[in-house]
Amino acid sequence: MSAIPGPTSHIYFSQQLRLHYVDWGNEGKPPLLLIHGGRDHCRNWDWVAEALREDYHIIAPDLRGHGDSDWIRGGTYQTTDYVYDIAQLIHQLELGPLSVIAHSMGGSIALRYAGLFPETVKEMVVMEGLGMPPKIIKERMSVPVQKRMRGWVKQMREMSARSVRKYPTLDEAVDRMQEANPHLSKEQARHLTIHGVNRNEDGSYSWKFDNYVRVFPSSGMSQAETEEIWSNITCPLLMLRGAESWASDPIADGRASHFKNARFEVIENAGHWMHHDRLEEFLRLTRGFLG
Repeated sequence: MSAIPGPTSHIYFSQQLRLHYVDWGNEGKPPLLLIHGGRDHCRNWDWVAEALREDYHIIAPDLRGHGDSDWIRGGTYQTTDYVYDIAQLIHQLELGPLSVIAHSMGGSIALRYAGLFPETVKEMVVMEGLGMPPKIIKERMSVPVQKRMRGWVKQMREMSARSVRKYPTLDEAVDRMQEANPHLSKEQARHLTIHGVNRNEDGSYSWKFDNYVRVFPSSGMSQAETEEIWSNITCPLLMLRGAESWASDPIADGRASHFKNARFEVIENAGHWMHHDRLEEFLRLTRGFLG
């Protein structure tokens, strides 16, 4: 980490939720929004922000139900609500037109936002933000709606009975972080864990995210509607995929055809978290793409 002071914490409000973001300063520079993925937090971007902070005014939010942002009342986290939160942040801070880097679920949110408000986005880097591969979506939608909905009710009921996992020591939480992504160094895993846990009254540690973010919502936009929104994106797109990730190839599976101005790249020796797994290669591609 750099000796330069780190980011400052701020709060904004969306749908009566108190949401958190960090601001890396340098307000005279072009705005750059960094959107994290599911069960993650805004400080996962620290290495990227450190590398780009001299050239951009960087804002990194904690999505609802994540990091230091409020959890919702209830248990259904809809992508459309995340999109609204991002739209509110950009509107309130008057950030548009801006550049965006987004990962995983954050990429899905960013792509929908860019399709709804194309005039506010100059350029976008998205890491595996297209959601589940078409094969899995097709299998899911082949299940009769009654059975799908009953399965959702069962999953929500099970989640309501699930206790928050507690780790007796920070080191045990760090080990779990490293288990989830073996590419991480011990230093990376510790940094991500420190910013990703709260300490409980009994001295144990628990992840900050709401367990309900694990459950796929029961309804929302259809795949056809999502693809229509993708087709409305006008800014240049750099779409990145890790060669060792679970994500399918959008060129091979046909999803690339819905984007007008997109470049697709694969990062070798990287999984789903390529900005951690191969930081220098990620930065090389990103710097080369951003205006």
